[in-house]
Amino acid sequence: MTAVRGQRSRLDYPHTSGARGARVAVDVVIFDWGGTLSHWALVEFHEVWRLAARHLAPHMAQSEDDLAAHLAQVELDAWAQMDQDHRAFTFRQLVDRASVALGVDVADAIVEEAAAHYLESWVPHIEHFPEAAPVLAELQRRGIRTGLLSNTHWPADFHERMLERDGLAHLLDARVYTSDLEFTKPHPSAFEAALASVGARDASRVVYVGDRLFDDIFGAQRVGMRAVHRPNEHVPAFEVQPDASIRDLTELLPLVERWNNGA
Repeated sequence: MTAVRGQRSRLDYPHTSGARGARVAVDVVIFDWGGTLSHWALVEFHEVWRLAARHLAPHMAQSEDDLAAHLAQVELDAWAQMDQDHRAFTFRQLVDRASVALGVDVADAIVEEAAAHYLESWVPHIEHFPEAAPVLAELQRRGIRTGLLSNTHWPADFHERMLERDGLAHLLDARVYTSDLEFTKPHPSAFEAALASVGARDASRVVYVGDRLFDDIFGAQRVGMRAVHRPNEHVPAFEVQPDASIRDLTELLPLVERWNNGA
């Protein structure tokens, strides 16, 4: 997810300190999405909810502005709850929660139209890094499988549409979105789903690349993957040591090459 969110609380997990033991070859690289393959979009939630609120307001007896603010808060609360229990959620669940709070029942067709408006509000803000496609293509050329694991409440087909738009879909051998899962990162089951999606049987031969030290780096290392951090000043810190850090996706290629040469 790529938007302004509150500071994340920390669960009582033991910290990790990078990959353990002898280096093994890299067969697979799995990427986070927002902040890693795509630019971090600094967007206020009430603004991206505005078009959806305009569509929903006549059915909820609230003004567009009030409903947009209410829906934005419902989403912020959902992300905050996810930070605590790591349970995934969907757009439909957000609207359902808002409907319950307002004491109304919104028809499925209306929710589907509102969802379309909400997602369209995000389209101009989604921009992949220009080096993403060349790096993914080079990894595949070297025989390294590629994957994607994203914490999101957006439906998979919207992500696929954005990846297709920017020429990345065919460069990712598998894509996993937590809107289709029970739990989000850093829960082990989310990473296990990503590993299964690319046919990886040995997590130590898989590298995960992400911008969040808790969700991505800690989560990946916790299941035995190597984790590469791409720092993002807009996300909370966490006390964990990545296996490597990069500022640009192109730095990943020589890093993987070194690991594959036993360095």
